Amino acid sequence: MSVARSVVVEADGGSRGNPGPAGYGAVVIDPATGETLAEAAEYIGVATNNVAEYRGLIAGLTAAKALFPDAGDALRVHVRMDSKLVVEQMSGRWKIKHPDMKPLAARAAAILPPSRVTYEWIPRAQNKHADRLANEAMDAGRDGRRWEASASTAALDAPTARTASIPPSGPPGDQAAGAAKARAVLAAARGAAAPEGLFPLPEAGEPDGAAPVAPSPVPPASGPAGPAPLPLAPASRPDQAVSGQDPQGRPGAPLETAGTPQTGWGSAPDLGAPATLVLLRHGETALTPQKRFSGSGGTDPELSATGRGQAERAAEHFAALGAVQEIVSSPLRRCRETAAAVAARLGLDVRVDEGLRETDFGAWEGLTFTEVRERYGDDLTAWLASPEAAPTGGGESFAEVAERVAAARDRIVARYAGRTVLTVTHVTPIKTLVRLALGAPPEALFRMELSAASISTVAYYGDGNASVRLLNDTSHLR
Repeated sequence: MSVARSVVVEADGGSRGNPGPAGYGAVVIDPATGETLAEAAEYIGVATNNVAEYRGLIAGLTAAKALFPDAGDALRVHVRMDSKLVVEQMSGRWKIKHPDMKPLAARAAAILPPSRVTYEWIPRAQNKHADRLANEAMDAGRDGRRWEASASTAALDAPTARTASIPPSGPPGDQAAGAAKARAVLAAARGAAAPEGLFPLPEAGEPDGAAPVAPSPVPPASGPAGPAPLPLAPASRPDQAVSGQDPQGRPGAPLETAGTPQTGWGSAPDLGAPATLVLLRHGETALTPQKRFSGSGGTDPELSATGRGQAERAAEHFAALGAVQEIVSSPLRRCRETAAAVAARLGLDVRVDEGLRETDFGAWEGLTFTEVRERYGDDLTAWLASPEAAPTGGGESFAEVAERVAAARDRIVARYAGRTVLTVTHVTPIKTLVRLALGAPPEALFRMELSAASISTVAYYGDGNASVRLLNDTSHLR
């Protein structure tokens, strides 16, 4: 006869970029004593928050089942998560619409009979242990390693006493003995492969019911090919805790070439002043009001009379603001002229960075969109459809532009850590910096408006987080 067992599973998942580098965490708890029985965490590559949260649920249920393999139908699991979507879908109150969520929900439901699992939504503040595990897993992935239970400090952030919404079944002494035996089994099995049929699982997707979003091009951590084993291990009791982290990667998104951010806002440590890039688009040229392609592969137009006036008003604005400490400009004439107007007012030098130049539009330089459509229709269609496609005649693809702009960003952020830098550049570089900061897909470039001499702002913190603070502000021009 099986002895009745009850455990609580707390699970969480996060994505730094959504989609972006993602991980999950899960902890199994003895409801009689509040003791941590087992922990599970894993970096899963690029995925959405919802995928990561489902992965955390699957890991938690798998760990609970492994703890009491002889319990059979007597095992009861109470799941506590701060994901309303997962709780409501697994409880049967919400329909599962998104195709990426359906197989995850099915796998979770197959681990234990649904009649033996109950679900409860809890606020994020009550899910700190699993949240911390998820962030430890993401940090490990960023560093190209796997999460190790022996190095985890997540248990220290857990409450000293937990209250579950289900009473324990069976004598507490029996549960403690069973837990001790299970921990010994798990310790011996550390690093074993995931249970058959559990993996592979979807590694990317988007919030259920939302419009499709392309995965961020952040590469997963290096390692052997194929699904990683499910890391189940007894809870550790390290001596030191680490600061809390937001699994959603707020306030910003990962730098695509500089690694994944470690912490978010809220309980994060004091990281000091960020490097703040104040992104100023150059003033108008003769080509601007005609909406002609004006990149770095054709003529290098000067500012028009209107553009010079815009540059002067921008200079007045920054002089009154008194925050700009450095100025960096694209090498192209329209940007250098705009930057020079501000520099003269502020008494600063202008440093030029070649990576901030506009896209080379090849044969499209100087043409309107309609003219390009008429002459190079197929090439234009391909360019609009893929960031890897380049304009006719040897121009630059958006992917190529993103690579050099990200490199320029990294140089500027490293050189001017903690300072406010006026960065005078063009439409595509500014949109690219904003897109990368948000972890948005390449098609986001076509969904932003940037007026001549407009101001946008992105702050870059020491842990890699980026925070978009302003976009296309033209109030200084009025």
